[in-house]
Amino acid sequence: MSQTMENIAFIGLGAMGYGMARNIRKRMPPTATLYIYDVSKSVCERFCMELRGIGHSVAVNSPREAAEASHTVISIVPGVKEVRQVYLDAETGIITAGRNPSRLILECSTIDSQGSRDVAEQLQLAGAGTYIDTPVSGGVPAANQGTLSFLIGHSKPSSTDPVAQRLEAVVSMMGDPQKLFYCNAIGAGLAAKISNNYLSCSILLAVAEAMAIGVRSGVDPKLLHEIIHNSTGQTFMADNVQPVPGVVPHAPSSNNYRLGFKTQMMIKDLSLSVQAGYATGIHPTVAEAALRVYEKAAVDPQCIDRDGSSVYLHLTSPSKEPAE
Repeated sequence: MSQTMENIAFIGLGAMGYGMARNIRKRMPPTATLYIYDVSKSVCERFCMELRGIGHSVAVNSPREAAEASHTVISIVPGVKEVRQVYLDAETGIITAGRNPSRLILECSTIDSQGSRDVAEQLQLAGAGTYIDTPVSGGVPAANQGTLSFLIGHSKPSSTDPVAQRLEAVVSMMGDPQKLFYCNAIGAGLAAKISNNYLSCSILLAVAEAMAIGVRSGVDPKLLHEIIHNSTGQTFMADNVQPVPGVVPHAPSSNNYRLGFKTQMMIKDLSLSVQAGYATGIHPTVAEAALRVYEKAAVDPQCIDRDGSSVYLHLTSPSKEPAE
């Protein structure tokens, strides 16, 4: 395989993308080049400095430039607006990078399924490559550790599908090979991701409310967590994203609500859940209720730019103390 065929472009070095790109650079061939792009040039400079002893990383000025020299493109950006800008912008988008039908494009952002299908169709018509939705789950810790789950809008790899074989090899550099879920069709990976996020965001709020009720009723928070963990209320979110500080040592709350998933982003994910509900004829009552709470938490100074579990601070702020 030529060096150009081994080159990879990575677009979006945010909280998740930075760790994902770092794992790509560490695990891709040392002779190949990783081309990176982010709207923050300082982040790109920091990445190149940090990884300078591990292969060759080059910061470029646009997604188009990143894709032109690469046979594989990976992106993870905040929302559908940014996805469309990365891929379809008439001047800097990947669609202008020149025809390369064999270019593999993995889009890891969480956007709506139809938006993903629209981008895929336009890229295919332009001969820009094969676009596959590959949203991820596991948060910043899994992104850093290279143990993400991937929900993939493509069929399982087979001996007759070289695209899927390449796809598996690339995502395995960022994720746990036991957590690659093939959902068979473009947009289906995102549909699964949105369904998962419906639960994770709503359950986190339920955990925060339940813990607040128990604590204000006089139950020690560590004891309450232990009881829930060993009872029917047990949940991943309570055990790993426990919103009460000092209860679970590795949870964001016990580390000054260090970012795993930003409070403001809860609004996007729950909004996608609500939209998907209505699009499929399901009234998303729980997501609608949770969205109203997170909309308030997202403008609460206690929660802005902190992990979403900081919604506990919003729920238990002095203004919400029970009347005597």
